[in-house]
Amino acid sequence: MTMMTPPPLDQEDDEMLVPHSDFVEGPQPMEVPQPEAASTVENQAVEDPPSSRFTWTIENFSRLNTKKHYSDIFFVGGYKWRVLIFPKGNNVDQLSMYLDVADSASLPYGWSRYAQFSLAVINQIHNKYSVRKDTQHQFNARESDWGFTSFMPLSELYDPSRGYLVNDTCIVEAEVAVRRVVDYWTYDSKKETGYVGLKNQGATCYMNSLLQTLYHIPYFRKAVYHMPTTENDMPSGSIPLALQSLFYKLQYTDNSVATKELTKSFGWDTYDSFMQHDVQELNRVLCEKLEDKMKGTVVEGTIQQLFEGHHMNYIECINVDYKSTRKESFYDLQLDVKGCRDVYASFDKYVEVERLEGDNKYHAEQHGLQDAKKGVLFIDFPPVLQLQLKRFEYDFMRDTMVKINDRYEFPLQLDLDRENGRYLSPDADRRVRNLYTLHSVLVHSGGVHGGHYYAFIRPTLTDQWFKFDDERVTKEDVKRALEEQYGGEEELPQTNPGFNNTPFKFTKYSNAYMLVYIRESDKDKIICNVDEKDIAEHLRMRLKKEQEEKEHKKKEKAEAHLYTIIKVARNEDLAEQIGRDIYFDLVDHDKVRSFRIQKQMPFNVFKEDVAKEFGIPVQFQRFWLWAKRQNHTYRPNRPLTHQEEMQSVGQLREVSNKAHNAELKLFLEVELGLDLRPLPPPDKTKEDILLFFKLYDCEKEELRYLGRLFVKGAGKPAEILTKLNEMAGFPPNEEIELYEEIKFEPTVMCEHIDKKLTFRVSQLEDGDIICFQKSPLVENDEQCRYPDVPSFLEYVHNRQVVHFRSLEKPKEDDFCLELSKLFTYDDVVERVARQLGLDDPTKIRLTSHNCYSQQPKPQPIKFRGVEHLSDMLVHYNQTSDILYYEVLDIPLPELQGLKTLKVAFHHSTKDEVVIHTIRLPKQSTVGDVINDLKTKVELSHPNAELRLLEVFYHKIYKIFPPSEKIENINDQYWTLRAEEIPEEEKNLGPQDRLIHVYHFTKDAAQNQMVQNFGEPFFLIIHEGETLAEVKVRIQKKLQVPDEEFSKWKFAFLSLGRPEYLQDTDIVSSRFQRRDVYGAWEQYLGLEHSDSAPKRAYAANQNRHTFEKPVKIYN
Repeated sequence: MTMMTPPPLDQEDDEMLVPHSDFVEGPQPMEVPQPEAASTVENQAVEDPPSSRFTWTIENFSRLNTKKHYSDIFFVGGYKWRVLIFPKGNNVDQLSMYLDVADSASLPYGWSRYAQFSLAVINQIHNKYSVRKDTQHQFNARESDWGFTSFMPLSELYDPSRGYLVNDTCIVEAEVAVRRVVDYWTYDSKKETGYVGLKNQGATCYMNSLLQTLYHIPYFRKAVYHMPTTENDMPSGSIPLALQSLFYKLQYTDNSVATKELTKSFGWDTYDSFMQHDVQELNRVLCEKLEDKMKGTVVEGTIQQLFEGHHMNYIECINVDYKSTRKESFYDLQLDVKGCRDVYASFDKYVEVERLEGDNKYHAEQHGLQDAKKGVLFIDFPPVLQLQLKRFEYDFMRDTMVKINDRYEFPLQLDLDRENGRYLSPDADRRVRNLYTLHSVLVHSGGVHGGHYYAFIRPTLTDQWFKFDDERVTKEDVKRALEEQYGGEEELPQTNPGFNNTPFKFTKYSNAYMLVYIRESDKDKIICNVDEKDIAEHLRMRLKKEQEEKEHKKKEKAEAHLYTIIKVARNEDLAEQIGRDIYFDLVDHDKVRSFRIQKQMPFNVFKEDVAKEFGIPVQFQRFWLWAKRQNHTYRPNRPLTHQEEMQSVGQLREVSNKAHNAELKLFLEVELGLDLRPLPPPDKTKEDILLFFKLYDCEKEELRYLGRLFVKGAGKPAEILTKLNEMAGFPPNEEIELYEEIKFEPTVMCEHIDKKLTFRVSQLEDGDIICFQKSPLVENDEQCRYPDVPSFLEYVHNRQVVHFRSLEKPKEDDFCLELSKLFTYDDVVERVARQLGLDDPTKIRLTSHNCYSQQPKPQPIKFRGVEHLSDMLVHYNQTSDILYYEVLDIPLPELQGLKTLKVAFHHSTKDEVVIHTIRLPKQSTVGDVINDLKTKVELSHPNAELRLLEVFYHKIYKIFPPSEKIENINDQYWTLRAEEIPEEEKNLGPQDRLIHVYHFTKDAAQNQMVQNFGEPFFLIIHEGETLAEVKVRIQKKLQVPDEEFSKWKFAFLSLGRPEYLQDTDIVSSRFQRRDVYGAWEQYLGLEHSDSAPKRAYAANQNRHTFEKPVKIYN
């Protein structure tokens, strides 16, 4: 996934590759002191291999108390590197890990370097469970580190039973390969290759590679052009038009093409929409949509003609004459990579015959259960054959998707008639020659959770290949397109053979995941000519117009330095905006009339443009410059002088604007006579002050602009009261109060004006704002929420509409409340409780919103844990207007003192599991949990003793000692199970052993890997006891019928390897070792099929299944 800009710091999307936030902003200046003369080590570093592996052993890991922790520096490709980790997560509950350019602060201006790298946390028990993630990045001063904010859950890392932390030591590994940096900015794809690329929207490289592949199938492109669209369609609402537009631009423009219109036509408006599709799914969805849109048009059936093939599923009985067949169509074929060396081996596997016999016999009509053969054969292949390679698979042991990077070969020419048509069904037309030529190779580079996609295509099937990598298209040779995309391991050449004799092998994380072949006999039809005649006139006109607009904007941009934007605010703008769009200051300059004027134009000439625009003759115009005051308000400051009006617009901008942006903001003062006709502006002396007036109505809670007046500095407000009453439409002697609006950031400042003091003494000056209102009556205070101007402005400044959502339905707004940002925690929960009709506000628990993930934050707000509403809504540097609420059954302060655990109680005789929620003070022990549980569950006899176990992936990892404190027990990732201790276990003999017994099955699709399922349990085995004797006790315990039990196999398993036992074997002899790391790694395994219905275990929805029916009692 190519990130054009680094996403926000605590992106919670699992695998976003991000630089961490402490990077040095901007390029380093040239005068940064250079490091002292390079040491001998540094001089040798130039000879350093371009690839290397670095291992970092971190001791006392859990005691690291720094937020960030750096490794030692290591050298790769002549550069200094180091690994950066956040042991407690970079604002996420995951380990955060990055590769860092160690000397970025001292590198010269404009430096950059490109590296492919993988980071890993090693599993010290089973190396195969090590967590490894890989990516590539062009490092520079702005992004001097890159990696994974969410590398792995802290809960897994810090759990000693998982093997990532052994003796409090963590082992981190980095594999780095430095590659030559290419100059992206000066490269011209069209000039170099004749083709252009597609812009990446941030996470759409997988789509770009598919679109380029489809575009370069000319027959497909022609069909898209011939789909009926009209000039009234909008590309963002029509897939056919959006695709036509995209293809036309790819064919005729010189620069890379944007895909936003197309993704909008898919209905994708948000970032997460992109994450829902893989390439295969997108290919199918897009083709289905196009197939549907082509119905009833001249191009109906094109998708089927190009991509549709048919195969036949058959089941044929061996001993009786019976055969069942079913014909099915396909648009692409999914081929296995694991266990197959090439495409032919995958096709062999695809048509492999499966025997249905023994327990797995086929039920044939009229013939009952029969031995049979089952398989697939192809009736016909399509002209364009799309092969999806299964590079991504689900690993049941790790409960996660993994990427298969194994070597897998594919030929330039693919012969599907080989071996006398072994893939073909009897119904296949043997006259069709199924010889195919490779057209495109779609590549994924990276790991399962992220990475980058691009395509190698030879558009006309010549020997020249091209690599389409987002915006960039390059010429490539056949080796790059084929062999280098097979995957597997790459052995890097030794640059210093005497220094290290072990060849460095680097797993190739770039490999093909989709192949497109074109049938030789259909080649001329598919690689056809597509020209302007195929493109509708309205489309050509539309795109020509778009191109002209683009050129116009480009020209404007290029000439921007020759122009000034002048924004002219008038009385009408103030009257329209104040009380609607704005309350503070006078105007939003982005909403007033703006003029684009050449800098050399004399200002007097510009006044003529204004006269035409507003109908105000030049002699009646007076312009004021605006000024930003120290208190961050923006007010008219002074009128332009006669001399200034004689200058050019450009000179004037320099005078008014120290920030050197290309805008000049002006206020146009126009005096109107009684007949509302303009008058020449009055003379302005130093004694005259221009004031602006707003009127507040407390009953309507309304503020509006009234107008402006010139007053004398030595005059007093009392002298203009009659005029103000007239402007407001009040009686001449109405009592009014005056306030000066001084500032509003960060807090509101609005002060009462003494009517008896002069304007000068009250420190009023040009551009100041006076708000006035009728003098509040005492009885009126009851009716008005905000009786005076300051209280109203305070309210407006702090008011906040908050959207409340139930935590159970985090996507839906439940209700909105208008609150104040200054509300305390108690004010907010009280208002929410009132809205919900709840008597006790302390039973409300709130959770803040994460602006980046658009989800609730993982941790709720503690009782009175924040001071004000504003603190609840802020998320790093962003402010949200969403809060989530829950209604608790007990007050929050009480709940915070308690630890809540979900415990699954297994009844000793009844076939059921009951889940109980246990709440106890945090300092309680496991013994307290057991005592509490005894009051809630049905025991087999009054004196029964209970124990608490930790169960994870169908294995028992721990029996909790009764004295263990519950505060640190985590039931989020594994299951807590309570059960009665059987009487026989209480009287263990000296030679008796308590062993773990687990159910398991072997998965054929996963190389016969052992998979545990069902409920693990303990069993006593006695000295000298045979398997036959143990089996009797197991059958009785599990109550398995004889017929089924006879099919079970029994094995001793150590570290996942089964050793099958015979009935005469002495079981206890296998369980003699006591030095095994983790008792759960040695167990008696019961191998049988997992026939239990797959039911989610409600105590813990994200974990595996249990066999007993589940009930929940809280």
